[in-house]
Amino acid sequence: MTGRFGGGRDRRPSGRSPRRLSGRSARYSRAPWGTTPVERLLILVLAAAIVGVLAGLLLPRISPQIGAITGRYAATGEAADRLSTLKVADDPRPAAQYDRDAFGFRSTDADGDGCDVREAVLKRDMTDVTTTPGGCKVNTGLLADPYTGRIIRFMRGAGTSAAVQIDHVVALENAWKSGASDWSAAKRIQFGNDPYNLLAVDGQANEDKGSASAAYWLPENRAYRCAYVARQIGVKAKYGLSVTGTEKRAMMGVLHGCPGQTVPED
Repeated sequence: MTGRFGGGRDRRPSGRSPRRLSGRSARYSRAPWGTTPVERLLILVLAAAIVGVLAGLLLPRISPQIGAITGRYAATGEAADRLSTLKVADDPRPAAQYDRDAFGFRSTDADGDGCDVREAVLKRDMTDVTTTPGGCKVNTGLLADPYTGRIIRFMRGAGTSAAVQIDHVVALENAWKSGASDWSAAKRIQFGNDPYNLLAVDGQANEDKGSASAAYWLPENRAYRCAYVARQIGVKAKYGLSVTGTEKRAMMGVLHGCPGQTVPED
């Protein structure tokens, strides 16, 4: 008898039985990609290719020997040719004997206008320059900084002048170690005030560089690195300074990316 409490159908258990997946649901329940032999092989081939590319890019930078084999330190052009004429000396003079004051920076007035070399370089390297009464000292100006690529608004003042500093492209301490320790006092002063070796640059970049050679510091602005290294080579050639092996490799590595790089004339 089928009554209220009886039934011709069996009651389902309180817990639901698993539902059969439709064809569409079954397709989306496949195992994750890469579990079949073919897919695993493709993953391995792709991973090997990525590792190969990274090794080709990084190993020449890490190992000078590999870099030499792959041609990373091969370069052409006037700057590279001039670099090859510089003496390589890996036993530089000790920095402990270095005396910055021996170079007499800002102690000369080459053009006779009564201003020291810092003012002359600021006038040369900046635009929209205004000067203090008398026309000697630079009061304001705009610098297109070669080291960072940024525009700096210069304003003379106790808390603002340091925003633009004058950098010795070949640092004075580097020059001391690579030959200047044997110079006469007059030649050191000439070097320390030579506009060819001086640039108006971002103050913080100049401080970050310190006395580092191209082996340990290059401008943040990659577009200027070739010109920067070429000027260092020009300065070292002009004054008969040497380079270390590491410094030379670093310079050649930069010049490798700019075939035909010339050496600045002034």
